[in-house]
Amino acid sequence: MSGKPQFDDNAVISSAMEIFWRHGYAASSIDQLTTAMGLSRSSMYKRFRDKDGLFQEVLSTYAERVLKRMNAVQASTKRQQLEALFHEFLPREGKTARPPGCMLVRSCTEMADLPPASQAVAREGVLGQRAILSKILRDAVASGELAPSSDVAGLSWHFLGVLQAMMNLPQAGATSGELRRVVELAMLAWPSAPAAAAPQRSGKRRSSSARPGEVRMPRRAGRNEDRS
Repeated sequence: MSGKPQFDDNAVISSAMEIFWRHGYAASSIDQLTTAMGLSRSSMYKRFRDKDGLFQEVLSTYAERVLKRMNAVQASTKRQQLEALFHEFLPREGKTARPPGCMLVRSCTEMADLPPASQAVAREGVLGQRAILSKILRDAVASGELAPSSDVAGLSWHFLGVLQAMMNLPQAGATSGELRRVVELAMLAWPSAPAAAAPQRSGKRRSSSARPGEVRMPRRAGRNEDRS
């Protein structure tokens, strides 16, 4: 008999993800996990080593899916791309089978309870989100949408905070309409486009000749000029 696992790896990881996502790392028991995955304890330990190993794979998979979804959002301008990215993560109308909130954020709130390897996975996922936002901002600077002096580092943290808040505020009762307003207000932080350079004034003096339709008084002769 082959030594390969006799189960669908992706399906097992997705089932474990729902448990960790809904209950968190510390509160998820081995019994809950094995029941959801449809595996015996021995099969789980053989494939994932332990609960920590399972959690690391689950969180890495979750982060990959979120980053892929963020990278897929495109638009004609970088400002529109960022706004569209926010709208992509707004809660959908109606009930969803997915647990509420963001698993990366939940994992960060449990950082003290996570093993070091799992802490690294959580940080890597969040920093991956920020890297995508930073690239949008850097591309905006390169294309002239933002001034070279724009605070890309600060803005990327700001917009990451907005994204994370939007994904978790529905648990506190925020509606889709209210979150759309949050997006509108958040986009006010996008700096104004660089002003076009003002045309330089010519150093030449204006001609004294009259413009069309303009009547000029005759020039009075000076004392030393010929009055003939």
